[in-house]
Amino acid sequence: MIALIRPLPHGADLTIQRARAGTIVAEASLFADTYHCDAVARDAARVQGVPVEWVIDLLERRPDVARALTCHLAVEVRRARARAEIASLKTVAMRLDAWLALEEGELPPRGRWREVAAEIGVSPEAFYRELAARRAVVD
Repeated sequence: MIALIRPLPHGADLTIQRARAGTIVAEASLFADTYHCDAVARDAARVQGVPVEWVIDLLERRPDVARALTCHLAVEVRRARARAEIASLKTVAMRLDAWLALEEGELPPRGRWREVAAEIGVSPEAFYRELAARRAVVD
């Protein structure tokens, strides 16, 4: 997975995008003069850069490609809206439930839980406490 990270003034990082295999990273930068994010590979990744001019020319010449990009962008907008809604929820439990619903009930491996905490806007400690509370209910 590739994460687009924007550093915040107080030192924390904001995850703007999580791109999985086969997806486009930083497509919002196509029509931006500057894009203030860092792309960070969270797993082994192979990426391919393409010149912006090439993409824009392709979109103008190939309506099927423009449509495919539009569909991709619509999915990304839905995901961004869902993440915004998650951030508006009041409790860690509610945020985690919503995140899990968006991710089809799957948490990443333990080493990546801090990333989930950052995505849902809670401290890693609060996130771990919520997971521990859920395990206590199951046990």
